[in-house]
Amino acid sequence: MLTTASPVVLAAAIGGGITPIQAADLPSAPLYTKAPCIEAFNPWMIRLRVLGVVPDAGASSVNVAGVPSLSSPNSTLSISDQIVPELDITYFFTRNVAAELIFGVTRHHITGTRALDGLDIGKASLLPPTLTLQYHFTDLGAFKPYVGAGINYSVFFNQSSANTRFAGLAVTDLHISNRVAPAIQFGFDYMVDGHWGLNFDVKKLWLRPDYSATVNNTIPVTGQANIDPWLVSGGITYRF
Repeated sequence: MLTTASPVVLAAAIGGGITPIQAADLPSAPLYTKAPCIEAFNPWMIRLRVLGVVPDAGASSVNVAGVPSLSSPNSTLSISDQIVPELDITYFFTRNVAAELIFGVTRHHITGTRALDGLDIGKASLLPPTLTLQYHFTDLGAFKPYVGAGINYSVFFNQSSANTRFAGLAVTDLHISNRVAPAIQFGFDYMVDGHWGLNFDVKKLWLRPDYSATVNNTIPVTGQANIDPWLVSGGITYRF
């Protein structure tokens, strides 16, 4: 004879069978995770630096017309060092490849050496904008070294002859020609945070402009001023 199960027993049996299935269907972890925040790439960087210009003019030539005793190799030029503020702007084409343009103005004192030792020749101001293409190494954390090579165009202006007499000689009519020069560089940025850092940079230029002057208002002097300066700078970096 069939018997009817108690409604309470049936409910318990059905509930006990369903509960494990429902527990197995529940997710054990969130359905999604938040994507990491990636900072947008900004290609611009500027630096404000103190620049030291150190010429190496010992190989400059001097040709004094009709006076071989005062000409090279008996004579050469000396060009003074200079320290000035300097600004550069850098644009990154990629995270590793960039172009840098520097701006600064220096003024140098030119004197004779050897047979012309003590002769004050004059002064000239120099605007040497230099454009380099750089490769930046980016896998060293906050330390970011780079190397570069490029071109310089030096403009000489505000040129003035000393016009002071020394050993019976006085120089007038000083003129130095503008000149294009190759350049190489190496340096590094050390980034304190995502925007600010410290920079050290060294460039070498092979700058050899022609010049002319007059001695005692009658004797022409010509030659090549092998300035060949080292540009050594340090300062602050800001990355936008």
